[in-house]
Amino acid sequence: MAPHPDDIGPEPHAPLPPLPGHSSRGRLERVLRRGEFAVTAELNPPDSADPEEVYHRAHIFEGWVDGINATDGSGAHCHMSSVAICALLTRIGYSPIMQISCRDYNRIAIQGNVLGAAALGVCNVLCLTGDGVQCGDHPEAKPVFDLDSTSLLSVIRTMREEKRFLSGRKLTSAPDLFLGAAENPFAPPYDFRPIRLAKKIAAGAQFCQTQYCFDLPLLERFMQSVRDMGLDQRCFILVGVGPLASARTARWMRANVAGVHIPDHVIERLEGAQNQKAEGKRICIEMIQRIREIPGVSGVHVMAYRQEEYVSEIVHESGVLRGRTPWRRDFQPSMQAVESLGA
Repeated sequence: MAPHPDDIGPEPHAPLPPLPGHSSRGRLERVLRRGEFAVTAELNPPDSADPEEVYHRAHIFEGWVDGINATDGSGAHCHMSSVAICALLTRIGYSPIMQISCRDYNRIAIQGNVLGAAALGVCNVLCLTGDGVQCGDHPEAKPVFDLDSTSLLSVIRTMREEKRFLSGRKLTSAPDLFLGAAENPFAPPYDFRPIRLAKKIAAGAQFCQTQYCFDLPLLERFMQSVRDMGLDQRCFILVGVGPLASARTARWMRANVAGVHIPDHVIERLEGAQNQKAEGKRICIEMIQRIREIPGVSGVHVMAYRQEEYVSEIVHESGVLRGRTPWRRDFQPSMQAVESLGA
């Protein structure tokens, strides 16, 4: 299936033509504003200076996802920087989502990185507070936390809408960015989660990606509150999902990954399966299909750590794209073809 004409530009690296009511010139915002069910995925950043490793890891998502998250020192571990990964992906036409962790930068560095990323063609930013340094492989590092995720959203929105730094100094050109936040409906206090999301939306969040969902009733409870507060009309909600490789992996994640909630019945189902990896993939597919039917949900964010090769199978077998094909590099037409579309 051919891409939507609004989703292609004259060159792979060039920002798309601006559209009324859009804050960015990126593809992810267009997909969501058209009401299409969006799929994003997480790229496992390399411990390398070789750009080909980034391209290799991104290639497996091609034609299956609408945006690729470039993580920023997730788990307080050092990898290739998010802004560098986004710059590499943007060069060849992918739609990256740059994560910014407040743990590692002060407001001066963050605002500089935002301007630099926007100049390189990055259109999406996910604002995170960040895991504590004690979680990672550099526990002796000095954390910054000059801002948190909510204040970071406000800072970038000010740069975009008021064309000024937090200091008040004027910008000559504002960054055109689609702003995102993270939320975890699966960790107590449950009643506070929609309230915190409302604060992030008030600060500038336009889309939200959640922590892994393995407990549908908790998600339905969260989404009921989101709808009651009208937050689904102000922010696009993408629910986190992912395949579990085994019951052992699930138990380890539940015990060691902050904020991850995996019910006993999911682990028991994995333990009872002849092929636990295949069963983990099936659980993920079923979860996506059920999430797709929850009012107010705009998409899913697939986190398949060390199982990225299964993302295409998961998305395909879930059927959530419903015949739609996200952008691929072979969709990119020549300049002449783009001009003919606008004729």
